Amino acid sequence: MSDFVNLENIAHRPTGVYSGVISQIQKDGVCPFCPESLAKYHKNPIIKEGKFWLLTNNMYPYEGAKYHALLIHKAHITKFSEISKEAWAELNEFMNYFTGENKIPGGTFIMRFGDTRYTGASVSHLHANLISPDGEDKDRKPIIARVG
Repeated sequence: MSDFVNLENIAHRPTGVYSGVISQIQKDGVCPFCPESLAKYHKNPIIKEGKFWLLTNNMYPYEGAKYHALLIHKAHITKFSEISKEAWAELNEFMNYFTGENKIPGGTFIMRFGDTRYTGASVSHLHANLISPDGEDKDRKPIIARVG
């Protein structure tokens, strides 16, 4: 594991574009979620930007997700204790914005924080996933997300 990515946490994903990007990030030795590097590794547009957070669609959504947004803290932090009250309020605003704009009736919120050996995250930078399936799809399979 480098300081910014954990290759062990991508072993469950099929090889391909995602593993290649994460391997490149490890070689580059940068955090892909920090604002100065984000555009190089993340090609989806920013949906909403605030003082503390960026909201964007995940480039590599979980299989079965109709919606899979990333909420990325703009400062390179890794712990809950580093989130200010103002940043928590902005995160709530962004989640309500995304679910309202997309008329999402329900979903899952996963925040990745701390040591990636415990989070299942491939990137060591505090971020959250807002995920919702297509609830109308009668044949849908469960969305599987790695934790730990």
